Amino acid sequence: MEWESIIKRGVESDELDYKAAQDWHKLPRSGRAKFARHCMAMANTKGGYVVVGVGEDASGKPALYTGLTEEESQSFDPTEVGNFVNRFADPQVEFTIERPVVDGKRYVVFVIRRFSLLPHVCTCTCEHELIQGVFYTRTADASSRPAYRSSEIHGIIQRAMRNQRELLGRMIRGLLYENHTVSPGAESQSHFIEEINHSRIFFNKYTRNEGGAVSFEFSVAPGDYVAERFTLSELRTHAEDACEFFPNSPFISVNELKEAYFTNVSFRFASKKHAWQLYRSGLFHFQCAVFPSKSRSIPYDLLLAFLSEAMSFSAHLYASFGFTEETLQIGFFLNNAENLKLLFPGGAPGDSICRIPEIKVRKNDSAVNLASGLVDHTAWLICAVCERFNISEGRHKNLPSQIKKHLNLAD
Repeated sequence: MEWESIIKRGVESDELDYKAAQDWHKLPRSGRAKFARHCMAMANTKGGYVVVGVGEDASGKPALYTGLTEEESQSFDPTEVGNFVNRFADPQVEFTIERPVVDGKRYVVFVIRRFSLLPHVCTCTCEHELIQGVFYTRTADASSRPAYRSSEIHGIIQRAMRNQRELLGRMIRGLLYENHTVSPGAESQSHFIEEINHSRIFFNKYTRNEGGAVSFEFSVAPGDYVAERFTLSELRTHAEDACEFFPNSPFISVNELKEAYFTNVSFRFASKKHAWQLYRSGLFHFQCAVFPSKSRSIPYDLLLAFLSEAMSFSAHLYASFGFTEETLQIGFFLNNAENLKLLFPGGAPGDSICRIPEIKVRKNDSAVNLASGLVDHTAWLICAVCERFNISEGRHKNLPSQIKKHLNLAD
């Protein structure tokens, strides 16, 4: 889904709300509390978007695409807004704040995740907008209100129970398979390699195979192989929970998940540009074709965006799967890399050329460390790849800040 399709949909729903242009710093406490109510309501339902910068026309339809001034846009600081919203929510609502530009106008979009384990309850009364002890829900008529109908309360409970069942199921399967179907180290690797090779065949079958193209290949595997660690439905649920929207993404887009489909052993998607598979064993494999310029060069920004999004998706995915101290095996390969140039900022032409046929970078770490140190792990991976282009680590300036900016994380 592209930003324009969200901003210009023109109809509010249980997943979409519009707000006129405003400055967060100039809002009264009640005005800020409305945003907290919308965030909790959408998180308790399906997740969704709150778009700031779209006013109502004379008929009351959200059709005035005014956008925001730079000052208004910057007032919606993710840390400040997040601290206010989550002062009233338990557990905390997971959301990001995006600032897309559509038709030359800047908007602010709250991207709100559906709750992962427990629904969000309001912890404190605020003005006339929030009531302590209430579970807010988002209705089909675009209202964010307390859940008071039995069907609404039942729906929230059912979603929470489903999340708990999935977590319990993973724990039970881990115990059942611990001494029976988990292969020892070397055999585990052979199974994962077999699945990766299968995924490469899938990529070659569906994507364009043009001369001169290089490919980015990214994979994450658990330490031990369990063939049926997850159900197919769990794969889709957790992939949806982990996927974030990034404009012009070189990685997985939110819209792809609607077109992805199940096989007997995986959840997968393919297009002319890339293909990916998430296996029931917990292995994730992504491969995309990249077409260098005539001078056989690729932009550094592309590499940074790809690895930042891939690592962020993986951190969210394996945390959602319930991995904590288990070791994850992360790999990035860049194929057909010989004499490929990386257009590094501030570098002279020709000083960042790869002289080897294939770049291979691997990293092992626990799932909890990946999640807690996402930016540092991503920076390490980017530096390791750049070293193969003869770019020393010391040449990277403010790399963690660049990663945070791309992922819309607070600096």
